Amino acid sequence: MAAQQDLSVFVRHRESGIAGMELAVENIRCAGCMHAIENGLAHEAGILSARVNLALKRVTVEWTEGALRPEAVIERLSRLGFKAYPFLPASGREDDTSEERRLLRYLGVAGFASMNIMLLSVSVWSGNSSDINPVTRDFFHWLSALIALPTAAYAGRPFFESALRALRAGAVNMDVPITLGIVLALGMSVVVTWNHAEHAYFDGAVMLIFFLLIGRYLDQLMRRRTRDLAGNLAALKAETATRLMPNGEAMVTPIAAIVPGDRVLIQPGERVSVDGIIETGSSEIDQSLVTGETLPHAVMAGAQVYAGTVNLSGALTVKVEAAASGTLLDEIDALMARAVESRSRYVKLSDRAARLYAPLVHATAFATLLGWIAFGLPWPEALIIAITVLIITCPCALGLAIPAVQVVAASALFKRKVMLKQGDALERLAEADIAVFDKTGTLTLPDPDLVNGDEIDAATLQAAGRLAAASRHPLARAIARAAGHPVPTSDVSENHGAGLSAIVDGIETRLGSVAYCEAGAEAAIVAAHHPAASLIAWRHGDDCAVFAVDQQIRPEARDCIAALRELGLEIRILSGDRSEAVAPVASALGITEAESGLRPDEKLKALDRLSAKGRKVLMIGDGLNDAPALAKAHVSISPISATDLAQASADIVFIGDSLMPVADSLRIARRARNLMLENLWFAVLYNAVAVPIAVAGFATPLVAAVAMSGSSLVVTLNALRAGRGLPRQNTGVAS
Repeated sequence: MAAQQDLSVFVRHRESGIAGMELAVENIRCAGCMHAIENGLAHEAGILSARVNLALKRVTVEWTEGALRPEAVIERLSRLGFKAYPFLPASGREDDTSEERRLLRYLGVAGFASMNIMLLSVSVWSGNSSDINPVTRDFFHWLSALIALPTAAYAGRPFFESALRALRAGAVNMDVPITLGIVLALGMSVVVTWNHAEHAYFDGAVMLIFFLLIGRYLDQLMRRRTRDLAGNLAALKAETATRLMPNGEAMVTPIAAIVPGDRVLIQPGERVSVDGIIETGSSEIDQSLVTGETLPHAVMAGAQVYAGTVNLSGALTVKVEAAASGTLLDEIDALMARAVESRSRYVKLSDRAARLYAPLVHATAFATLLGWIAFGLPWPEALIIAITVLIITCPCALGLAIPAVQVVAASALFKRKVMLKQGDALERLAEADIAVFDKTGTLTLPDPDLVNGDEIDAATLQAAGRLAAASRHPLARAIARAAGHPVPTSDVSENHGAGLSAIVDGIETRLGSVAYCEAGAEAAIVAAHHPAASLIAWRHGDDCAVFAVDQQIRPEARDCIAALRELGLEIRILSGDRSEAVAPVASALGITEAESGLRPDEKLKALDRLSAKGRKVLMIGDGLNDAPALAKAHVSISPISATDLAQASADIVFIGDSLMPVADSLRIARRARNLMLENLWFAVLYNAVAVPIAVAGFATPLVAAVAMSGSSLVVTLNALRAGRGLPRQNTGVAS
């Protein structure tokens, strides 16, 4: 007897009497699968809600506490045709790799079979125009069948299984007409071969499977890489913390054992492991996680610190508010999941077309069969006419209408150092009517730079640069870069929270805060010219210099903003940075709508308000704090310098310092969408002309196959226009 599965450890319990569980579900591929799961679970007694995340292939289920066993949810999904497991990140990664290997095997088999069948088909075609022996032709056709039938049965499984699941769920996806087209083409080929006809269609059916598998494999590869990047959030969560015991002893403790009220010690250079309040100590914190601001933030007793930020200088004693769960990192993770789940409900153009196309074509073919039988035609001949209708309306043109344009447009974007991460990103980008920018690292370059270098003597810059090269502080790194990364000064000592010092030529040399270097007068002059910059001072005896470090606006940012406005987009800034840093950038770029000091959840609320007004938001950001907003937005873009999680959340990533790829991407997306619509309309018009001819019985299966291939060729040639007449190529390079 099989052991009962206990899933209680995976259940989350809420105070309101609601229990929930997250499941990884196999074989979720389309909106039809999502509809089947959500509706199927909704009819299960006790279940309050079921939400499908199509992008991550997960289902979140909530039910009334005690109303059902968690095992019942998995059993219900199994009856719906979906195998589910309690979500574990490692198992999800293994499943993705296994699916990739499976698709690659199918692709290899289909490709090998296509080449061999084409060799046989070329021999038949050339022989039909000369004097091929009918016995030889039949032999070649049967050889083709011997290769094609098992190949289709094996390599076509992803499409056949998807179509079957959709039909079981009472839905229709693009794989349904594709499956019918493949099966009927093969079936008709066997029939005509049996009847010694000149033409068969084994080659076309197997080639269709081969090309469709290429797209399916690339889509799977893209999804897996995106989820791998998203998993990097866990790397920011410290596994241990140094807990201060009541007797004053410091003990390294697993983070799971830390509870609110504990006191932990955060040493300089350590990543903060908890959310809490500083009790003693002062330091500078790299809190780009929270605000996106790369410049350090000074903190002291009473200040709030968050898990995932980095303590740069002094030691801190922190009273814990949240540790193993409930931290800001957990909040961002939850916001991410809800945002991706919301956006995954977007229905692609091809799926919307398939919902209309498939039922109409199938009804037409069935009506043709019944009509000819009613007019007295023998059923075998009526069946051939009905099959001809299905072949001539095979969704090859419809199936190629969107992917062909996507491939050409993606190639054009790649030449401009822009990479698409989601197949439907072009469609969503073309619909955008408002662009929302983060400031730090997006409108500005990711690393702060020395902005008053032309006011500093070269020898002074080199001397300060050698001392700065011995530090990991972001301001010091900016000076070292400006000095050309010189060899660090030896025997450097660090005064935590103040700066560095060393003996150079027998004289003490300092680099650090204005107070530490006693440079108040000089700092006042520099601050007057650079009010938004951070100041770092250098002193060597009587010689003194003050360096202003700030983030520079990205090259061509003004041109990009102007181009987006010309394309009809409204421009806004949503930043976690302080208002003193946001206002000058907004003013320089002519952006009047700018909000500052926003946490990740506040950015999400701002996007929700825009979405409630019917706006299609294009979000451009780079920080971990931007990740939920990037996932929530209608479409999103991030620079290659963005954090891993931001890149994983974005639909599009651009390389280089220039911001112009954002505007270029929008232009290309709108052109691509127009071509997609043209291709879909061509497929409709083609069917409007071809179907009546086929219904009337004036087309043979061979003519239907030729017409089908011709329509696919026209759609493909039209898609090539997506790469012509586009904006100039971006020449920005990565910093």
